[in-house]
Amino acid sequence: MLNVKTTQGQSVPVHKRTSGNLSRILKYTLVRGTTLLITVVIGVYLAILIANGGGYVDEMRKGQIAEQVSLELAGNPEMQFLTLQERRELEDSMRQTRIEQLGLHRPFMVRSFEYLWDGLTLNLGSAEYLLSDSGSRQVRNILKERLAPTLLLMATGQLILFFSGVSIALFLSRRYGSFWDRLVIAMAPTSSAPAWFYGIFLILIFAALLGWLPFGGMIDAPPPKTTLLRFLSILKHMILPVLALVISSIFSTSYSWRTFFLIYSSEDYVDMAKAKGLSDRAIERRYVLRPTLPTIITSFALTLITLWTGAIVLETVFAWPGIGRLTQQAINLFDTPVIVATVVIYAYLLALTVFLLDIIYSLVDPRVKLGGGGTRS
Repeated sequence: MLNVKTTQGQSVPVHKRTSGNLSRILKYTLVRGTTLLITVVIGVYLAILIANGGGYVDEMRKGQIAEQVSLELAGNPEMQFLTLQERRELEDSMRQTRIEQLGLHRPFMVRSFEYLWDGLTLNLGSAEYLLSDSGSRQVRNILKERLAPTLLLMATGQLILFFSGVSIALFLSRRYGSFWDRLVIAMAPTSSAPAWFYGIFLILIFAALLGWLPFGGMIDAPPPKTTLLRFLSILKHMILPVLALVISSIFSTSYSWRTFFLIYSSEDYVDMAKAKGLSDRAIERRYVLRPTLPTIITSFALTLITLWTGAIVLETVFAWPGIGRLTQQAINLFDTPVIVATVVIYAYLLALTVFLLDIIYSLVDPRVKLGGGGTRS
C-alpha cells in the first residue's frame, strides 16, 4: 500500500489522506455556505422591513383599497336605492373583504416572516404595478426576463476587465518607469468615478455627437428577424456599457496589480530562475503570476462586488433591461414584491460570488487550508 509521510514523520495511507482532504473540503463548504446563507437571510429580512417601511406601505395599500372601493360604489347606479347607512356598511364590508384577501388584517411582524420565506424562495406572487415583456404580473416571470441581460452584461465586462488588467499589469511590470507606466499611474485616480459616470460621457460622444452607437437598450426596435442579426444587434448595444465598466476600473486595477508583479519579480527565486536560463515568459508564468494570483483574486473580488452594486444606476443610464433597471423602476412605483425579489437576487449573486472566490482562493494559495487541517487539500 502506498504511504505518504505527514509533517510529524508518520506514514499515512494515500486513501486515508485523500479521505481526510475530502472531509475537510466538505466541512469548509458546509460552514462557509451556512454562514453566507445566514447573512443573506438577515439582509433580505432587513430589506423587507425597509421596503415596507415597517408596515407603512401596507397602510398605503389599505388606503388605496378604500379609495378603489369608494370609486366603484360611486359609479354603481344601484347605490341610489340604498340609505347612507347601508352604503357605509357595504363599503366597509367590501373594503374589509379585500384587506383580508391580501392578508393585510394580520400584524405586519407576523407577515414579515412569511414575506421572508416567500422572498428566499422567490415565491412572491404578482407584482403590483410592473409587467413582464410578455404581459405577465408574476414576479418570477419578470425576474427571468431581467436576470439574463444583467448576467450577460456584467460577466462580459468583468471577464474583459480581468484579462485586460492582468495583461496590462504584466506589460507595465516589464517597463517600470516608462511613459506607459507613468501614464497609468497618473490615470489611476480616475477610477474613483463609477461606471455610470463614464457611461454618460460615452453616450454623449459616441451616440449623440458621432452617432456610431445606440443611446441605450439591448436590441434594435423592431428586433432583427435572424439569429445572427439579433446577436450583432445585442453586441452593438453592449459596447458602451461594457466600455464604461472597463474604463471605471482598468487604471486602478492595472496599477495595483502591476505593483504586485513588481514586488514578486524582485524575489530571490526569480533571480535564481533567470540564472538557470529560463525564458521571461516562463518566469512570469511560474514565479511571478502564480504566487500573485491570491492577491489579484482578492483585489478582483472587491472590484466585482462594487460592479454588482453599481449595476442599478448603470443599467438605468443605458436603459439596459436588467435587474438593476428593474430595481429602480420598482422603487419608483413602490412595488414591494419586485423590490424584495431584486434584493434577494442581488443577495444570492453576491453570496455566490464570495463563496466561489473563497473556494478559488483556497485552491490557488497553498497557505490556505480548507477546514483548518494540517494538510492542504
